[in-house]
Amino acid sequence: MTSTDVQPQPEDDRHRAPAARGPRWRKALIAVVAVLALLFLGTRIHLLPGFGGLFGEESHDRTGPTLLRSIQDLNRYEAAEGNFQVVVDLQKDAKFLPDAIRGTRTLYVGAGTVSSYVDFSGIGKDDVTTNADRTAATIRLPHARLGKPALDPDHSYTVDKQRGLLDRLGDLFSGNPDSEQAVTKLAARHIEDAAKDSELAKRAETNTTAMLQGLLHSLGFTTVSVSYR
Repeated sequence: MTSTDVQPQPEDDRHRAPAARGPRWRKALIAVVAVLALLFLGTRIHLLPGFGGLFGEESHDRTGPTLLRSIQDLNRYEAAEGNFQVVVDLQKDAKFLPDAIRGTRTLYVGAGTVSSYVDFSGIGKDDVTTNADRTAATIRLPHARLGKPALDPDHSYTVDKQRGLLDRLGDLFSGNPDSEQAVTKLAARHIEDAAKDSELAKRAETNTTAMLQGLLHSLGFTTVSVSYR
């Protein structure tokens, strides 16, 4: 009897394909998700600087027309202006949670100006007197005031911003505009306090006095006295 060798038959590829394809598809899917996550998070937390130019992004100004809300007449003399700069270090913590989970810390450089002026609108006829031959004049003015701080956007910027995990997740959906508003308000308040402690108002009164004396001297007055009340 002739024996016939029985060759082992290869397994059906249809039974092996799913096992072989399964790991490859899972790895490919994980890789795609990882790339998308890095691209998305990179724009938020600046882990991938320069990635924005990869897709040729462009900015388009679609702002509508600027509306004039009101016009006010200013009866005041802007006599001096101070330039200020402050580094704001604002930290917000959450109770019972570590900073890595919930909390923010922002370093912000705020640069701005504060003007000082003398208001002429309340001057009455009794506040300006002259002698009979109009060679001497006496003027009484209110003390100089300080204007509101005006931040300079070209020289104000965020140096560093640290956020907890929950804060980062919240920024992904909302952008957290309140955070930027908080540091700018704090910078303006510190600049305003610094202006009050400076000699800005005194300098404004000195400049106003010099301006009025020069003006009246040109009109023929030889003696000009300016005081502040």
